[in-house]
Amino acid sequence: ASTCKRPTLINAMRTDILDLHHFYETPLGQTVQGVVDMRLEAMWGEVTGMRVAGFGFTAPWLGRFSKARTLISLAPDAQGVMRWPQHAGASDMPVPEKNRACLVHEGFWPLPDRSLDRLLIVHGLEEVRDVERLMREAWRVLADDGRMIIVAAQRRGLWATFDTTPLAAGRPWLRGQLGRTLQRANFTPLVWQRALHFPPMNNALIRQSAGGWEKVGRRLWPGFCGLLVVEAGKSMMHPAKGTPEIALNVIRPRLRGQWVPAPRPASPLGAPKV
Repeated sequence: ASTCKRPTLINAMRTDILDLHHFYETPLGQTVQGVVDMRLEAMWGEVTGMRVAGFGFTAPWLGRFSKARTLISLAPDAQGVMRWPQHAGASDMPVPEKNRACLVHEGFWPLPDRSLDRLLIVHGLEEVRDVERLMREAWRVLADDGRMIIVAAQRRGLWATFDTTPLAAGRPWLRGQLGRTLQRANFTPLVWQRALHFPPMNNALIRQSAGGWEKVGRRLWPGFCGLLVVEAGKSMMHPAKGTPEIALNVIRPRLRGQWVPAPRPASPLGAPKV
């Protein structure tokens, strides 16, 4: 009999959590956080009373879901983990706050089936080892009517080419690629948005005018944004796989008095009748 082995933590190439943390502490990182936060507000609001989790590096945004019934942060094993909330009582979270962050294997999460209503993934797909396995795990832990938001670097954007920010790490995505990946994993893309239309420069004037850049960029150069933001719903319809079988015309014996003829083997549909 086969035995079930526990997954091991593998040190794959991933951006270290300290690098992510330090970036979002900078003025440029704070601007990025604000732009993404506006997208989350428009999509989900406060998710009052829901069960919410974040995968990847989601600490800058999880605090806005303080009214959720359950709120946890899942950090990929090769990235590392930091205490979250980092400072108990420093945000709008109630005090005292216990640690809600844990280190997980990216393809095996310590959560029961259908245990989440909302799942947020940021800095999770670009450096993942097995995208399909991650998507299957996300599908497993979401409730039947659950929703997932993925924030991923966009391949054509300037942010994916400047290695001064974490958005240049790993593999950026195109909208078509991300949409097909979701559909193969039995998710239905519901809402698409783009973010970060301003250049990745730590310039005070650019940061202060980020809102204007976003409005103009969505109209004039939407394909060159820095981030793709997609909300997807869990699909319960599994596509049928395999080739259809040939229909058989089964010949059934007929009783004639006390004599019962020997049954004949089944013949393919369309064979001459006897």
